[in-house]
Amino acid sequence: MDTRLPARVTVAFFALSGLDVLNSLHLVENNKEEMIEWIYSNQKLPDKSDNASMLRCGFRGSSSTACRRALSQDACEYDCSHIAMTYTALASLLILGDDLSRVNRPAVVEALKALQLPDGSFQPTVDGSENDMRFIYCACCISYILNDWSGVDIPRVVQYIKKSRSYDFGFGQGPSLEAHGGSTFCAIASLVLMNHLDSSFDAEEVEQIKKWCLFRQKSGFQGRPNKPVDTCYSFWLGASLELLGAFSCVDFPANREYLISTQATMTGGFSKWPGNHPDALHTYFGLCGLSLMQEPGLRAIHAALNITQRAANHLNKLHNQIIR
Repeated sequence: MDTRLPARVTVAFFALSGLDVLNSLHLVENNKEEMIEWIYSNQKLPDKSDNASMLRCGFRGSSSTACRRALSQDACEYDCSHIAMTYTALASLLILGDDLSRVNRPAVVEALKALQLPDGSFQPTVDGSENDMRFIYCACCISYILNDWSGVDIPRVVQYIKKSRSYDFGFGQGPSLEAHGGSTFCAIASLVLMNHLDSSFDAEEVEQIKKWCLFRQKSGFQGRPNKPVDTCYSFWLGASLELLGAFSCVDFPANREYLISTQATMTGGFSKWPGNHPDALHTYFGLCGLSLMQEPGLRAIHAALNITQRAANHLNKLHNQIIR
């Protein structure tokens, strides 16, 4: 992530979606409207006096980067959206049951266009930063949620993903980079959301991708060869295998045993490794990994969007309402 922008919206997503997976959103029911208003307060809207401001639209990571026009007429150079925050903001609104009616869809789509680079990848902010598979995934999720793909040059994205497949059949963050569990998920999920997985690889290539993912399981899953297992990869690689139709090949008992070993008995939550302090990210993805294995009491996950199937069903209803 771009370190210039706080990631409070994404941390909130981990908490809200985690509660949703736990079937416990009722615990924040009294604060739901307040949470929705806070998320919308982080929407960067276009300035009517400045057409270029459209390219900075979407959602911020927090209000700390917002321009305080009441205090100064000078625009804050950091007052712009971040592609990951836009994705997690939209996902959080869906989780809370919002109808997305206050999202400035044209502005978000125009901003996406400005973030795509000639090689097909995306950068997270209009001012430039890293560009890799993570932000392609965010762009695909945003487009899928808004049901508008006009902000994405799909053929260029597909080519970037295909060029990022490593010699060992996993996917790197970009061409010629080491295959990694996180970028492999982002690549596969993006192709699924674009409905281009089957047309991008033949049956033999898909089997090789499945094999690379399955070979990452030791007890839980590792992100790369010769690395220790890590809680979050039970989702990144588990979800990849789910999307590839091969999740049944996972050793469920071994994966579950590892995940449970990372749970903190005193404070709750999951950590990266057994004995480490739990954190929001690994707690969320630990729950998602368990959900993929149909752990009793947990809601099912929509693997490609990284939200519960309940939240995805709400999105489908919104899409159907628009079509009608």
